[in-house]
Amino acid sequence: MTLIHRRQFLQSAALASLGLVKTLPAQESHPLPIKLALKFQMVKYHADLAQSFAMLRGLGYDGVELDSPGAQNKTEALAASKSSGLPIHGVVDSIHWRTRLSDPDEAVREKALQGLRTAIRESKQVGGTSVLLVPAVVDQTTTHDEAWQRSIEQIRKALPLAKELQIHILIENVWNQFLYDPKGSDNQDAKLLCQYIDEIGSPWVGSYFDIGNHQKFGKPADWIRQLGKRIVKLDCKDWSAKGGFGKIGEGDVDWIDVRAALREIGYQGWATAEVAGGGPDVCKQILEQMRKHLLGMA
Repeated sequence: MTLIHRRQFLQSAALASLGLVKTLPAQESHPLPIKLALKFQMVKYHADLAQSFAMLRGLGYDGVELDSPGAQNKTEALAASKSSGLPIHGVVDSIHWRTRLSDPDEAVREKALQGLRTAIRESKQVGGTSVLLVPAVVDQTTTHDEAWQRSIEQIRKALPLAKELQIHILIENVWNQFLYDPKGSDNQDAKLLCQYIDEIGSPWVGSYFDIGNHQKFGKPADWIRQLGKRIVKLDCKDWSAKGGFGKIGEGDVDWIDVRAALREIGYQGWATAEVAGGGPDVCKQILEQMRKHLLGMA
């Protein structure tokens, strides 16, 4: 060790002993092997699909996620994906909030099922591997038990198509008063979500874990550890008790612990940003935030 390097080492050790330097785990020197994407609805870029895809690819995104049924023209989107080299990794069920699998009306539940099937087909069409699904909503017309039973019944009807096309149906944790206590503490666990996925009992159903969505109700890193291999994909956002949802890295999420939890479960899939969008400059900033806080890149 040279004199200069020895002096730097001793100075760093002294600072660390005083608690003035926060040391990270050794594995943090290697970024997590996660592919970064953006939900296309966040792109506020006044251009056609081909130009928008090329812009995102140029910024460094690994992929993008669309909406279905409806929204983007899927034939044009596939062409844009091929011309830009930007993969479409999946779709979000675009009707699951207003047309619910848990609705008390059987006709509405059937319409929701058809929407899910359309999303499965369109995900396959564009080269995706998944459909993000909000499976149920608990409200004045639907109890928790009813939401559980009705939604599982409908999801199971879609499983033959999901298996045939090899498209995952992925359950997102959201503020739908389902699989958590909306009036409970900020230290809840993922037990109900785990039980729900396990009861469906299909390799084509898993978790689309949204890192920021349940910061208000529990610790995201703990949920990741509990869900484990059930997690197939991630949504990336942040939340704080003072400001609500905001920019990645500016909320209350403990990103160091999140990264540790993802390493523990061996996660290597997609992570898609779901925050306030904008034009190229905003999209670039979002990507930088994901790289820094989710991947642990300097």
